[in-house]
Amino acid sequence: MHADREVGPVRVALVQSKPRKGAYAENLAALRAVFAQLASLEPSPQIVVLPEAALTGYFLEGAVYESARSAERFGHELSSLWRDVAGQRSVEIVAGFYEVDNGSYYNSAIWLALDERETRILHVHRKLFLPTYGVFDEERFLSRGNRVRVFESPLLGRTALLICEDAWHSIVPTIAALKGARTIVVPSAAPGRGIDGEGELLSISRWRELLRGIAMEHGCFVLYAGLAGFEGGKGMTGSSRAIAPDGEMLVEADASEACIVRAELFLDEVEIARANLPLLGDLRAVLPDLLADDELPWLRGRSDASGS
Repeated sequence: MHADREVGPVRVALVQSKPRKGAYAENLAALRAVFAQLASLEPSPQIVVLPEAALTGYFLEGAVYESARSAERFGHELSSLWRDVAGQRSVEIVAGFYEVDNGSYYNSAIWLALDERETRILHVHRKLFLPTYGVFDEERFLSRGNRVRVFESPLLGRTALLICEDAWHSIVPTIAALKGARTIVVPSAAPGRGIDGEGELLSISRWRELLRGIAMEHGCFVLYAGLAGFEGGKGMTGSSRAIAPDGEMLVEADASEACIVRAELFLDEVEIARANLPLLGDLRAVLPDLLADDELPWLRGRSDASGS
């Protein structure tokens, strides 16, 4: 942790947006009122997290090409909007968007850091797992990312961004934690599916269990910002939440409506959780043996070729 990082809790706001599908300019204009509300709070949040496809809606299919932006343009539009209503007040902003880069299109999320001097793009994550089954059709229209990177947030320290299904593949948050992530942030657009035994949508309860498991196994904070509303008859499940490293649910939003939920993160809880349940340290010790197992598919082929 940097010596000059603020002592005390980090104030986080999760913005559960309900965009009009494909109406980027209209949704950006609506975000102005949200930013103004956040900036008026005393104290105001230091980190603002928006969902996957926060300003366009998720189910765009071929219309994604009309709504996509470069990371630089999207970052400029978000930061300009914040500065219009908040002046030079510092903030870190996270948001999912459809990105275009050199003729390729991605489902991406950006992390911006704004202070009184400048705006910096700290990281752009491109979604690794593009669901193309059931109601999903991402891989027909988008390219996938190929790496989980951990970067330095001025407020949170070592941090990772994942997008929606990325978090469902347990190896992905594990890689992020092994690379040093103390906080994992997940912008998401998750349609509602099924009913569990308690009468709750199964997709909501499964997400809750999944994210708590990530937090507890790796001793890290997990921030989840979910899209809300309906797109073509498909209801998004919202349920934005913040989870502490010991699995405690710090805050959880309702499923259906646009809203803002806030939490305070005490960063020393990461060390406490990892000391009490040192699963990540145990994994670091055993991982070299696991990866060297010659029954793994990528090593089996190498062994066969060498004649061993």
